[in-house]
Amino acid sequence: MRITVVGIGYVGLSLSLVLSQEHQVLALDIDIDKVNSINDKKTPIKNEAIENFFLSKNLNLSATTDKKSAYSGSDFVIVSTPTNYSSKKESFDTLSVENTIEDSINYNPNATIVIKSTVPIGFTDRMKKKFNFKNIFFSPEFLREGNALLDNLKPTRIIIGDKSKNSITFSEMLLSCSNVQRDNLEILFMTSKEAEAVKLFSNTYLAMRVSFFNELDTFAEVNKLNSKSIINGVSTDPRIGNYYNNPSFGYGGYCLPKDTKQLLNNYENILNDLIKAIIQSNQTRKKFIANSIIAKSPKTVGIHRLTMKKDSNNFRESAILDVIDLLRKREVKIILYEPIIEASFNGIKIIKDLNEFISLADIIVSNRFSKDLELINNKVYCRDIFYID
Repeated sequence: MRITVVGIGYVGLSLSLVLSQEHQVLALDIDIDKVNSINDKKTPIKNEAIENFFLSKNLNLSATTDKKSAYSGSDFVIVSTPTNYSSKKESFDTLSVENTIEDSINYNPNATIVIKSTVPIGFTDRMKKKFNFKNIFFSPEFLREGNALLDNLKPTRIIIGDKSKNSITFSEMLLSCSNVQRDNLEILFMTSKEAEAVKLFSNTYLAMRVSFFNELDTFAEVNKLNSKSIINGVSTDPRIGNYYNNPSFGYGGYCLPKDTKQLLNNYENILNDLIKAIIQSNQTRKKFIANSIIAKSPKTVGIHRLTMKKDSNNFRESAILDVIDLLRKREVKIILYEPIIEASFNGIKIIKDLNEFISLADIIVSNRFSKDLELINNKVYCRDIFYID
């Protein structure tokens, strides 16, 4: 099969790598640096697993910025362009997805279009009507940041928003290129609208779980209780489970904040309480964290890393960013230790030397605990109890 993957972010890159083990894959992106990296057999995204995959596998993968050569002759076009949440529209900005669909139809009307970008519920059906084109369906991805390649190689399930012959072929391609046996994997076929709902409800449930254990941790901290003991006691119930229960400053990253808001938008004329409460709970948690830091009366607050997860260099929508904003509104002096930023961040001074950073800060705030901080634990404010993401 010849496959075009549009968008070389975490989703598009990991899919390109996995599928190019058995198929000819051409990645399309507007970023010439990303394109050149792939053509030089180098990863455009810093990630050890992806780097090793490039080096150890014989991949049939190339990249281009040229639309005509990318779309021509492809059997499948996979759309993995970003859909950021627009506060003005109170919905995803799906323009890049719509433009990709239009380009694909214009250059190659025989290709099957598979939307991997997260979209509002009902989007795929609207695109079918808008472009008078039936050969298009939605298939959500379920990737953890920093583990996108592994999650594509070992998927927990495959969801296909279609029941046609082409959709079955696509599911078989994903399965064949994975490291999972058919008997150990659920492949579910449904409508695209239902598949879109699966994606948003899945991420909103994860956000709810994060918020639940964060509120538990807030209660424990206020009442001077051992949060770890309570969480362990709660989580030993098999109906609840001992996973995804590590407190943080709030859920963040690229997916959960925008997906919860989009789901709430899809509830437009439907009575609901829980979805709104999940979003509000996350804001309340960040206010609590900021107030807890201020209550310690520090002259200088040191922020240790902006990233959400230990093995990630991405801090999009990181919870610590809102905590910083809340502290700055209270005129708290802030310094920042963040190795991936060179000079300053939103006017905040970057301290490149860790020892200097530690000496200048009265309190060090970190969303996730780091070995860098082990020797000064008494100076650190962190709600990371289990030392896992």
